[in-house]
Amino acid sequence: MFDVGFGKLALIAIVALLVLGPERLPRVARTAGALVRRARNSWLSVRGEIERELAAEDMKRQVEEAMRAGDVRAEVDAAAQTIRRSVDPAAPVPAAPPAAPTSSAVIAQAPSPAVDETR
Repeated sequence: MFDVGFGKLALIAIVALLVLGPERLPRVARTAGALVRRARNSWLSVRGEIERELAAEDMKRQVEEAMRAGDVRAEVDAAAQTIRRSVDPAAPVPAAPPAAPTSSAVIAQAPSPAVDETR
């Protein structure tokens, strides 16, 4: 941004020494340093705030995309039900897919062993 080399810095220091004098130069240098430090801290604070807001905006966008993916699933389910109705209009279409049977339901539905009563 600025092309400031050692020679230019030395020239600025000599001019400052001549203009301000040896008594005021250290105080002015401390004040200038404090102002530069404050400006840098403010810039870093603003930069961090912007990065946090961008991260929050990115998370919001990801949540919205996930919600849209859920909406797509509902649309696909509705299309599947429409297709089932058009293929077999007499068959009832379940409102929701059947749940997996629990272990007690599996035991209750298991076929009983055949008992040979002819003996």
